[in-house]
Amino acid sequence: MSLTDKIIDVKKYFKNDCNLFKEEKIGLDYLRNKYLGRKGLINTIYSEFSKLPKDQKPQFGLEINNLKSNISEEIDDYMQKKHIKLSNAKNKDLTLPGQQYNVGSIHPITIIINEIKLIFEKIGFSIVYGPEVDTEYYNFEALNIPKHHPARDMQDTFYITDSTLLRTHTSASQIHHMKNNKPPIRVISPGKVYRNEDISVRSYCMFHQIEGLFVDEDVSFSDLKGTLEYFAKEFFGDNIKTRFRPSYFPFTEPSAEMDVYWGLDNESDHRITKGTGWLEILGCGMVNKKVFKSVGYNSNNISGFAFGLGIERIAMLKYGIDDIRLLYNGDVDFLRQFK
Repeated sequence: MSLTDKIIDVKKYFKNDCNLFKEEKIGLDYLRNKYLGRKGLINTIYSEFSKLPKDQKPQFGLEINNLKSNISEEIDDYMQKKHIKLSNAKNKDLTLPGQQYNVGSIHPITIIINEIKLIFEKIGFSIVYGPEVDTEYYNFEALNIPKHHPARDMQDTFYITDSTLLRTHTSASQIHHMKNNKPPIRVISPGKVYRNEDISVRSYCMFHQIEGLFVDEDVSFSDLKGTLEYFAKEFFGDNIKTRFRPSYFPFTEPSAEMDVYWGLDNESDHRITKGTGWLEILGCGMVNKKVFKSVGYNSNNISGFAFGLGIERIAMLKYGIDDIRLLYNGDVDFLRQFK
């Protein structure tokens, strides 16, 4: 390789290394040593210079000196800029408040679900999940709601095909779980459910439930009531008022609804509780024997209870929210309250 080619190569290498320095991939010391050090590329060129004929030395001597000068000046310029940058950093007042950044928050629905999980995990419940898109069999028929059953009219369903749908309740999760597991069973299953309902202060077309299921020998309604009373006191506090009212669900018998006392302190309380002061938060009951039959259980040997919690209602109670639509309209000022 000729000396001219070596000079051209050094110029090219230096340009590439300068780009690496600007990207903070190499440091100034590395740059200086590589080109201007005792074993640097410039000294390598000088060793080749001594082998040139006398008539070529003036021309190449000037080129090599100019190359060394240019590289040295550019490195000194980088050094000066670095020194200024460090000086400016030292002159900053570190006691001044830092720049404020907006920090996101966990959605209140997620907060409630996580709290409920912890409460039931303390008494041995595991967490399981079921599909949001399900079949009529799991959503209705296995839960003792056959075709043309009046209970289907209670749940306006979003159908995808003639036999598949968006689940209307998390109760379908208990069928999936029991088909794949044998008693004893103690699980809760959180998730979204969908119903073709009018959107209002109290209802929405998509909402969240947590299904609970306990199956074992000699499970009684007293066990159900004690479990849900424990939940209410853990979640709302020892002074919470609750009540159970007889109700009807095809997949439980007997069935009940559990209410908590919201109060009647203002106009909003009257509106959301329809003037009663009470707000329903869940439905529950003893698992119907026909449900056990659909999953292949022998109901002569076992019994169980199930319950379904409405997460939105509980969030409204806990945080004093008087309109369910606030949970879904994406109002940042509203959501920031839950940091």
